[in-house]
Amino acid sequence: MNRLSRVFKIVQVALRYGLDEIILVGAKLPPHWRFLSALFFWRDISAPRGERLRRALEELGPIFVKFGQVLSTRRDLMPADIADQLALLQDRVPPFSSDLAIDEIIRSLGEHPDKLFASFTREPVASASVAQVHFATLKNGAEVAVKVLRPGVHKAIENDIALMHIVAGWVERWSIDGRRLKPREVVAEFDKHLHDELDLMREAANGSQLRRNFANSNLLLVPEMHWDYCSQSVIVMERMHGIPISQTQKLIEAGVDLKKLSREGVEIFFTQVFRDGFFHADMHPGNILVSISPESFGRYIALDFGIVGTLTDYDKDYLSQNFIAFFRRDYKRVAQAHIESGWAPKETRVDELEAAVRACCEPIFDRPLAEISFGQVLLRLFQTSRRFNIEVQPQLVLLQKTLLNIEGLGRQLDPELDLWSTAKPALEKWINEQVGWRGLMDRLKLEAPHYAQIFPQLPRLLQQALLAKAEPQETDTHRLLQGLIAEQRRTNRLLSLAMYFGGGLIAGIIVVQIFLRWHGSF
Repeated sequence: MNRLSRVFKIVQVALRYGLDEIILVGAKLPPHWRFLSALFFWRDISAPRGERLRRALEELGPIFVKFGQVLSTRRDLMPADIADQLALLQDRVPPFSSDLAIDEIIRSLGEHPDKLFASFTREPVASASVAQVHFATLKNGAEVAVKVLRPGVHKAIENDIALMHIVAGWVERWSIDGRRLKPREVVAEFDKHLHDELDLMREAANGSQLRRNFANSNLLLVPEMHWDYCSQSVIVMERMHGIPISQTQKLIEAGVDLKKLSREGVEIFFTQVFRDGFFHADMHPGNILVSISPESFGRYIALDFGIVGTLTDYDKDYLSQNFIAFFRRDYKRVAQAHIESGWAPKETRVDELEAAVRACCEPIFDRPLAEISFGQVLLRLFQTSRRFNIEVQPQLVLLQKTLLNIEGLGRQLDPELDLWSTAKPALEKWINEQVGWRGLMDRLKLEAPHYAQIFPQLPRLLQQALLAKAEPQETDTHRLLQGLIAEQRRTNRLLSLAMYFGGGLIAGIIVVQIFLRWHGSF
């Protein structure tokens, strides 16, 4: 009954804001549908479609708001006017009762907060659809933030996600654009993304990894996780003090150099992407503070690690080659990178993809380089690739969304920020490390233990393969003996070559390891 009631609510809201005309555009609806929909005198279809969709999602509640936020990042699928409106959605939910938060802490950590902590603030300092945060002090005097999962959130999410899967099936079946928009895949992606957020231990691990990556950095601070107080529904982390990065006037009054801050934000992002392949994917202003403490003045502070992106070496190679080729206007290289990465079908003609990329990207260069948006470059590449059946990878969609956030934030701090000149050294450094002598040495060092085990086995394996090939196929004794003698001679020659070759390689590896030890690499 609860699910039926929720279905009725969704249909009611959808009709009120005319979402049937947005979602099912071009669908073959019954002839009397428009007449029946016109009878709903309470329909409000005067506003633009993007605004109507945003207002409908806000009315349906926090899970649908988060779904709209995810949709806003899929600009490779969503029309620009709808994506722009969805980007305005805010995950603002009234806090739940402090007594419920205390009950959850007792259930997860086994004791009342008054016994666990020296002090515990009952009033939450922040609240969202998944969790809320309270401040506390450990018995050793350390100030901490306690993040508590919202009670009943699992059941609410399961119910709404199930309904989203049903609606996605309807859209794919009835809408002309249904297959192109891939609604079921989008809902499945959102389902995974949301369930990852529900496991606060995963968030704590993400924060711990990011903190380790920037342990020796003077650019970024990440709170320490107190693992003795962490569970799937409660995590306790170091409390961070700073000014929200959106409060630029307070930053100026505190003496923070905004231009330097904007450049360092870009450096932090590209360091995460190309050095670590692990990046904070929810870098909106609400999750970023700036330290004004004397010992860490002007450094970024990252919060909320529920959403992170990871990139493989192939992803990083694709991005670096595309960015550098784009700014050199080498559109053929852009097309080749798409095909070599395996994201474009092998039968794709390079010249056709090159022409499409040129037509899409060349107009951008009519503007000064400082005004070119990396995020828009990726978006244009995604939109162009749709024609060639190129599957846009989820991790790159996260990257594009984060890049747009970083760009907007950086240019809010410094309108004259030249993102390209700031990012280019990081890109070129990564490429040089991968392609140059240092990259070769690193890969040899990585693979040396593997090949050191294989090379001693080569002669035996080669002999086994040759003897298997030389099994008797005829009954004639004389011809059989002659064949075995010939095979044995060939085996001896090949074994000698293999031993020389294997010995040379092993000697080479030993020389490289001695060289690396001599230079302090080990």
